[in-house]
Amino acid sequence: MEISNGASYRFFARWAEFSYQKAIWIVLLAIVVAGLSIVYTANNLGVHTDTTDMLSEDVPFRVNHKRYKEAFPQYEDALLLVVDAPTPEQAHAAAKQLTVHLQSDNKNFYEASYLSGDPFFEQNGLLFKSIPELEKITDRLAAAQPLIARLAENPALDTFASVLTEAVDEIRSGRNLDLEAVFNGVSSTLAARLSGSPHALSWQVLLDGDKQVDQYQELILARPKHDYAQLFAAEQSLRAVREAAADIGLTQDAPENLRITGEAALAYDELHSAMRGAQDAGVLALVLVIVVLLLALRTFGAIMTVMFSLVLGLLLTAAFATAAVGHLNLISIAFAVLYIGLGVDYAIHFLLRHEEIRRTGQPVIKTLPTASGDIGRALMICAVTTAIGFYAFIPTTYDGVAELGLISGSGMVISLLVTLTIVPALQRFFPIRPIKPLISIRPVHTALEWPLHARRSVYVITAVAVLFSVIALPQIRFDYNLLNLNDPRTESVETFRDLLENAEDSPWHIIALANNRAETERLVEQLSGLPEVDKVVTILDFVPGDQEEKIRLIEEMAMTLGPISFVPVTQNEIDVQAQRIALQNLYNTLSGFLVEHPAHAAANAARDLQVSLTNLLSQLDNLSDRNAQVALLYAIDRDLLELLPVSIHRLQLALEATPFSQQDVPESVKIHWQSSDNIYRIAIYPTENINDNDALKRFVRAVQKIAPGATGVPVISLEAGKAVVDAFIHAFSLALIGVVVALLLLLRSVKSTVLVLVPLLLAALFTGAVTVLLDVPFNFANVIALPLILGIGIDCSVHMVHRSRNAGEAYENLLYTSTARAIFYSALTTMAGFGSLIFSQHQGTASMGLLLLAGVILTLICVLVILPVLLHASAHKKTG
Repeated sequence: MEISNGASYRFFARWAEFSYQKAIWIVLLAIVVAGLSIVYTANNLGVHTDTTDMLSEDVPFRVNHKRYKEAFPQYEDALLLVVDAPTPEQAHAAAKQLTVHLQSDNKNFYEASYLSGDPFFEQNGLLFKSIPELEKITDRLAAAQPLIARLAENPALDTFASVLTEAVDEIRSGRNLDLEAVFNGVSSTLAARLSGSPHALSWQVLLDGDKQVDQYQELILARPKHDYAQLFAAEQSLRAVREAAADIGLTQDAPENLRITGEAALAYDELHSAMRGAQDAGVLALVLVIVVLLLALRTFGAIMTVMFSLVLGLLLTAAFATAAVGHLNLISIAFAVLYIGLGVDYAIHFLLRHEEIRRTGQPVIKTLPTASGDIGRALMICAVTTAIGFYAFIPTTYDGVAELGLISGSGMVISLLVTLTIVPALQRFFPIRPIKPLISIRPVHTALEWPLHARRSVYVITAVAVLFSVIALPQIRFDYNLLNLNDPRTESVETFRDLLENAEDSPWHIIALANNRAETERLVEQLSGLPEVDKVVTILDFVPGDQEEKIRLIEEMAMTLGPISFVPVTQNEIDVQAQRIALQNLYNTLSGFLVEHPAHAAANAARDLQVSLTNLLSQLDNLSDRNAQVALLYAIDRDLLELLPVSIHRLQLALEATPFSQQDVPESVKIHWQSSDNIYRIAIYPTENINDNDALKRFVRAVQKIAPGATGVPVISLEAGKAVVDAFIHAFSLALIGVVVALLLLLRSVKSTVLVLVPLLLAALFTGAVTVLLDVPFNFANVIALPLILGIGIDCSVHMVHRSRNAGEAYENLLYTSTARAIFYSALTTMAGFGSLIFSQHQGTASMGLLLLAGVILTLICVLVILPVLLHASAHKKTG
């Protein structure tokens, strides 16, 4: 079908001629408009980093979450502060200090809560233990009371060793004392000091009868004041936490350690790593794109033309986004990526077509209108169909994608106008010269001719690839786990994953709301029976049972402990010899005990303690300097006895527990579980580690069957992922319909429309299969690559079909034209520009780069290998 001299040809030819003649004024106007766009955008464009705002508020799970936020606002965008320490006493003290500090910082925090440090739990904590646990604590307290009483009077190492020696003698004489926990605690403390990794002895753990582990942690919930007008909304509050930690001594040298995670910290680190990765990749991308443009255009003027039109179009699109939407979000900000990937194509196609026509030797004033008239219609079809594809995202419930569709679709129209106006104008100053084609290189020549001689092989390989891709389609998956987008080496991600491993206290748990106590009890009963649920916690669990029996045991403990008070610790001169004798006596007594009672329950613990004492005495003997001996004994004294007064004080406070009812639960605790309008909060914890997507889906779906209105991060992640998938299916369906209709109207040929669509559909099918092959699931970040691949596929196919129809190029000539070269170099710039994202630390961005690279390569193969064969077959059939 010949359309070269039609109305559209004359229109675009005159457009280019006008731009060329008025070049100086057009360029000056473009510079002024660019400057105004920069000022307008900088002063008016906002950035929204709240990811939940990217989904329509009418989506059911957002409605549920909104209700939860209104009832319990303290859990919205919170920081979860994890205080690690070698002992529970140190972790508790540091967490309490930090909480008090944050509570006084009204500038950066609405509130901060540390429930374990609430006076209510400090006084009544023993009531939440079981009766068998309380009985064991009572027995151990009875065994340790003489030791504690003596140490209260004289808290020194030799006193400690002497009292422990006497206790071992008591066992040897037949008294039943449970000293296994004491032996284990002292042994591990001595061993830690001698190995160079010292930690204090936890008397709390000792009385509980547990074995002291390396780390204990306490959790603080802080609700920061975010400034969403800033790109990093949580930056100031995170800095405030670090400063507060430094003020109370939580430094790198301290035994306690602070780690920050939670929704706000994860969002901050995600955005920070994404931008840092984009900056690093941007430098590499710029270098690679310039190299590709040098290969394609070979002249500085042509490269400047492409870059000027690209920057101008990008600024105009940003100004349009400012006027039409007013802000960018974490999805719509990708319009820049899409524009760069597609906008550069138009200028390359225009310039290479002009370069091809200039080989006739005619002046620019003659060749430029010809090139514009010839390529203008193809560029218009590309812009219209691509814009329709993007506009199809507008009706979706995913507001972030809808805004991206509006901005990017309009950006394609802007790119077309800029290319048809600015590129011809700049040809007056930087006229492109004929380029020696790269096709003269023999290996490239051979590669391009292969499909010509192996059309049947192309059909067979394509059929096999289609079959494989169809089989792989059901295995395409979407990764709902938001953690998998982040840089796994950031503190917030590492800390959150550590917390997730403990399913009993998983920070990712589901929240259900109940309107009254009866509904709460019913939901608890039903949810507790699910195999996917580990436990269910409500305000009702804060009133323990068997309080009378527990109070009796607590009173017995108080009588056993007695009125102990510690004398002020003074730094007396250590008598090295006296200390050594006391330690040696303990060693000797343990030896006698092991000889007499080798099968005793505490025998293994006693052996370990004996080994630790042997090592300590040996090290003392090896230290010839008395000051070094004194320093070692001081350190051992501090390790063993420093926390004893603190632990006993906390125990004495807990021994003041009194019976209480639901009405006695203080407001500081109640607000986390029962709102002011009597809505009950139900926390549902998973049995499995829901860092795994399958476990996440099982957990959420099981809970939703009983509590359809449940919310929380697991529900939001799963439902948001489903909303994204549904939105993209809906959008791509609309886009396909819109593109088909547009192509039929613009090309006026069913056959040409089919030829344009076949490579696009094949590339989409193959890209889906590649995600399965490479085990790269779709996620909230890389799904943005799909519109770009769609746009590139449409552009490339339209140019090839248009060139074939417009110029009547045979297969043998089509791949040697400027159109094929422009398609190749345009795709190469996209691959160079966005393939560099693979090296980003942000896993979502890296996966987007990988998906883009694979998708563009497959599109290139479909357009430059499969489509020419189809065009040849179509032309051959027509001729026949």
